[in-house]
Amino acid sequence: MLQTISLRDFVIVDQLELDFSSGFTVLTGETGAGKSILLDALGLVLGERADSSQIREGSNRAEISSLFRIEPELVQSFSQWLDEQGFPIEDEGQSLLLKRTVESNGRSRAFINGSVATLAQLREAGDQLVDIHGQHAHQLLLKGGAQRELLDRHAGLLPLSAEVAQSFKTLANSRRRLEQAENAGQDVERERERLEWQLEELTELSPHEGEWVNIQSEHARLANGAKLICGCQEAIEVLSDADNSLESTLSKVCANVGALAEHDPALGEINQALESASIQLDEAIHGLNRYLQKIDLDPARLSEVEERMQALHSTARKYRAEVDELPKLLLETSERLDALTASQNIEALREQVQQEEVVYLKLAKQLSQKRSKAAKELGDLVTNAMQDLSMAGGRLEIALAPLSEGGSHGLEQIEFLVAGHAGSTPRSLAKVASGGELARISLAISVITSKASFTPTLIFDEVDAGIGGAVAETVGKLLHQLGQSHQILCVTHLPQVAAQGNHHLKVSKSQNSEKTVSQVQILGRAERVEEVARMLGGATITDTTRRHARELLELN
Repeated sequence: MLQTISLRDFVIVDQLELDFSSGFTVLTGETGAGKSILLDALGLVLGERADSSQIREGSNRAEISSLFRIEPELVQSFSQWLDEQGFPIEDEGQSLLLKRTVESNGRSRAFINGSVATLAQLREAGDQLVDIHGQHAHQLLLKGGAQRELLDRHAGLLPLSAEVAQSFKTLANSRRRLEQAENAGQDVERERERLEWQLEELTELSPHEGEWVNIQSEHARLANGAKLICGCQEAIEVLSDADNSLESTLSKVCANVGALAEHDPALGEINQALESASIQLDEAIHGLNRYLQKIDLDPARLSEVEERMQALHSTARKYRAEVDELPKLLLETSERLDALTASQNIEALREQVQQEEVVYLKLAKQLSQKRSKAAKELGDLVTNAMQDLSMAGGRLEIALAPLSEGGSHGLEQIEFLVAGHAGSTPRSLAKVASGGELARISLAISVITSKASFTPTLIFDEVDAGIGGAVAETVGKLLHQLGQSHQILCVTHLPQVAAQGNHHLKVSKSQNSEKTVSQVQILGRAERVEEVARMLGGATITDTTRRHARELLELN
């Protein structure tokens, strides 16, 4: 769940820190006030492309950070992902801080829990935390893999799907071994002898991953040992041993400035900087001395290293390979020899493949049958919801297109197809022409699959475009319902939707020192009446619009 978002010098926001709550939060404001700025900022921190035009005029850098609370059921998997990616784990895995900076030269930097991250890592983290729904937003639901997982999760088929994937992996490995055995050819014995001899030689040499880089580094150190020692000794002489060494000179300067700082506190920071420099210099001197004590110039070791390098070089030339490819060559030679040995028992391999095909097909057919039933049920539910969302006659079909040979995800490819109105041909969800339709279809799917949805925060950017009246009220009720199991943020122009929110944020802009500044205000009960009344009646707010606003809020 999104807990806090902080913006500095972003578009027309000079500085803003905003806390969010669970449930359904609406963002309202006049056109052009900057409602979408918050979503744009969140998009940046989730890995979208940055542009220097997003920096507030007169500033050199924009900075956005978002703090998320990781849901208990996601803590273990998210902590494992952080560990695998090399990021620190904060608050026992219950918190995640994403940060993005954009410089005036167009460069941007990303951080996860304070450590530098790539945009791909930022997006990977963001995909697990937030799903943005809107007319022009890239949505998780547009990805085929996400559609398949959504259907499987909704139908409780994830464990069976995992079994199918593992079964297919086992079958694919067996098929590969059989193919290698069948392709061994007539000269099996001759090839076997060659591979055995090659394997024996490579095994005796025993090259391993990373050895060539390490041994080159060690050789450079041993071969240049005298130069390293002389250079370090000269450095120590200048830094500490000479009569006018840098260490003694800096010590005197520190003492003098320290005494002066007692008379003028303005010199305090300078004195601290000098003392810090003195400490770093002392650490550098100690480091050089430790290096000289540990450096090893054993001529015998240098000879051993050169002999090893020669052996690796010779073998690599012999097999026409790069030196650092020898470990891979050893592994491939062993695998090819195993395949040749297995070629004498091809019938056993064929029987094994047949048995594994039976197991795979049995599991995959079970998955297909259950998917077919779940796809029909989910399609009908979403179709019914579409009728109340200004899409009368529209329908959702979940197509299960058969794959000729099956795959790791089963015997079919899953795709969501949508017809926006009666008589139209269902098309891929990714190709729906109307952005408003796409947003409302996604809304209907999200509400219906809320119990199975794997994204804790859902954002809807003006999903009410092109609707009003009873449909608008339906949209508000759906979002309110979804807010019971997810954190919902919704930018809206409709009072019927705004009145349904558990929390209400108003975005406005004002002139400040001849510059336009955007502000966000958390509304209380009385302030909500005024804002909903404005949304109902426009610039002129009357007692009638206030009364209507109170009625809308009281109904919810």
